[in-house]
Formats: sequence, C-alpha cells, structure tokens
Amino acid sequence: AILKYIVEYFIKHAQPVSSQTLIEEYQLPYSSATIRNEMSALEKMGLIEKTHTSSGRVPSSKGYKYYCEHLRDKAIDETFKNSIQTVLESKIQSVEQVIKESCEILSHMTSLVSVVMGPDEKEERLASMHLVPISGNSLTAVFVTDKGYVENKTFIVPEGIDAKELMSCVGLLNERLVGTPVVGLVEKMEALKPVLSDYIISHDIVYQALIETFMRFAADRLSLYGREELFNQPEFKNDTEKLEKVFKLLNDPEALKEMQEEMTENGNIHIGDIDGNPDVSMVSAKIKVGDNDSTGSTIALVGPKRMDYDKVLTALEYIVQALNEYFSSEKKKNNGGNADAWYKQNWRS
Repeated sequence: AILKYIVEYFIKHAQPVSSQTLIEEYQLPYSSATIRNEMSALEKMGLIEKTHTSSGRVPSSKGYKYYCEHLRDKAIDETFKNSIQTVLESKIQSVEQVIKESCEILSHMTSLVSVVMGPDEKEERLASMHLVPISGNSLTAVFVTDKGYVENKTFIVPEGIDAKELMSCVGLLNERLVGTPVVGLVEKMEALKPVLSDYIISHDIVYQALIETFMRFAADRLSLYGREELFNQPEFKNDTEKLEKVFKLLNDPEALKEMQEEMTENGNIHIGDIDGNPDVSMVSAKIKVGDNDSTGSTIALVGPKRMDYDKVLTALEYIVQALNEYFSSEKKKNNGGNADAWYKQNWRS
C-alpha cells in the first residue's frame, strides 16, 4: 500500500515523498516511524530510491514495474471512452483517419506523445494501383497495400501524352507489381523502366512519380501526435537539454523501431533509459487493421518516467481493443461498441 501511495504521489506532484507527506496526504493511521521502516524495506527491495537533493523517496524503475503489474486501479476515464466511441461511430473513414483521431485523443488525455509505427514493410505487399484524374493536365496515382495503407502522388501530365497510354501503363504495372513486397517495389520498377518507354513516349515523369511514392512506402512509416504535450511535463519544461534529447528520439524512426522490437520480445512497458534518455518511458501495444493483418501496427506512448501508468496503460488497452474490433471485418458492423463490454469483463472486479 505504501509503495502504491509513493508512486501515485510522485506521479501527481513530481516531488520526492517523505513519511510525513504520506500520512498527511492519505490520512494514514500509522506513525512516521512505522512508515519509515516500511519505506526502508521497500528501498532494500529496490522498489524505491533516495534522491540526492531530498530525504524523500521516489519510485525506481523496478517499483514502477511492480506498480504496473500489481497495484493499478485500471479505472477508465469515461470522457476518454466516449470520445473514442464518437470517432469510431463516424461514417466512412480511412484507416489513417481513424488512427489519427484516436491517437490525438489519446495524447490529449494522457499528456504524452502518441507514436504510430506501421507494419514491417517486408511483410506488406502492393494490393493495387490506380490513376485518378484531378484536372485537365494532372493525375493522382493511388497505391494500396494488403494491410490497408494508402500512398498517393499527384503529378502534371506532359503535353502529348495520351490518357490511354497512361491507362495501359497502369494496367501493365498492376500485372507486374501487385503482390510484390513493399520493400522490393523500387528495385522491380527499375527493371520495368525499359518496358515503360514502350508504352509512354515521355514516360520519365510518370516513372519518377511512381519511384518517389514507392520510396515513401519502403521508408519506416512513423506518425507522431501530441509532441506539444511534453512542454507541460515538469521534467522537460525547465530542462532544455532533456527536452532536446526526447525530440531527437522522436525524430529517429530507427531508434523507435528498435525499441518497439525489443519491447515486443520483453513486454509492452519500458521504464526509463530509452536510447540514452534515463527519464523517458514508453508503453506500446499492437493493433491489427483487418483479419488478414498478421504483423499489425504499433501504437506507443512516450513521456517522462513519472508518467501516470495506471491512466496510460488503461487508456491504451481500451483504445487497442476498440480499434481491433473496429477494423475486424467480422465485427465492423458494431463500430467498436463491444470494447466497453470487453473492458468490464477483463478489468473491472
């Protein structure tokens, strides 16, 4: 109980906790000596630690982990839950839009940065490509993967190029490229370059547009929401160096991907010491966009080591379950409505 109070007080106030603070804050019916003895025992167990600037104690990484596994209340915020359900009940939305709006709500509610990492490009394949006329001389090429992700590139059509030639080109590319792993699209396009010149006299503009789009496909897909929330965290608000390190991490897709892969193997919570940042933690979970999505995307929350793990983990668990239901072809007609029942069954006593 004392460990729970220490964690929750420190999360709320960002100040080391003394025995007298616990008595006053939580109206505990024990003496300071009794609580100090318990705090000493917790310190010997490695669950709390003493700071250099105060006689109070703060949770250790081990203490936070124990709290996450055994002491959380797991109470969902009703306003957050209703906001997510409102997003899922909206009609005709893209995968990206649903995830974007959900993660913006998640960041605002937790005061953390939401990170969305797309599926492994080695496991993702091109499903289709189309040309959409925009105006008299411009077209948008739209590409869809078998995981439901979309890229597009708008380009100006040079004078003298016949629309029928372009359609023939797209037909050829669909025949040759559909089913190709995203990571291999650029290489395969290079091999097709001589063939394109047979279909389109001035083919280079089309070729370059397609290559640029495929390169974006193959790059690590990373979306960030709520970066401004970090400015309100005491750890970073008054420490420019710490804030710069966090932003450097957030702008490094490879480092985030490596951390996510490590967490997949060792659990969905990493407390402190992320890529040389001792005061940063990350929690993550997988979502699946449809029944055939074997690898899934990752939603992660990044913030101070002192983050409110109870609120953060409960919100992440809820949103992942709701999105998985929404994207499931068997349950999509329910618009995610069963997430509430799932939550009550699995988390509420």
